[in-house]
Amino acid sequence: MQLEVRPDPAEVGRARRWARSRLAGSGIEADEPLAETLILLVSELVTNAVVHTGCPAVLRLSLPAGAVESATVRLEVADTSSRAPVPRCAGGDATGGRGLALVDCLADRWGWRPEGSGKSIWCELDSCSQPREGAAVAYGGGRSACEDFAFEAV
Repeated sequence: MQLEVRPDPAEVGRARRWARSRLAGSGIEADEPLAETLILLVSELVTNAVVHTGCPAVLRLSLPAGAVESATVRLEVADTSSRAPVPRCAGGDATGGRGLALVDCLADRWGWRPEGSGKSIWCELDSCSQPREGAAVAYGGGRSACEDFAFEAV
């Protein structure tokens, strides 16, 4: 399933609402850690696409069809920029620049690939995995490798 996203920051909220509505029918409850993490990842990846490219994007979500307890959820955001994600340091007072660092801390796997004239950034969450050690730190509870780098998806 997919959602076309306009190059407008207001689209991030619409993308989150769309993803929540898809979760409702998949057997993943809205208050489960998997759902909360997925919504945060949707927000980060759609924000990157909208802010850094200024072009439309496509949000794709692959949810489990059967047993949720051992399933993998895949999220992709495709945009029309062919530039690869580039690591950058975000200063301690920076108000942005940590989106893909959060993805790296929270997702079980993530990456990017060329797609048409642009690219697709994807991540996967395994429903049976435990939260990763760096995840709490990424929200400001200390310092970890997750804070050392930020990634800009352009």
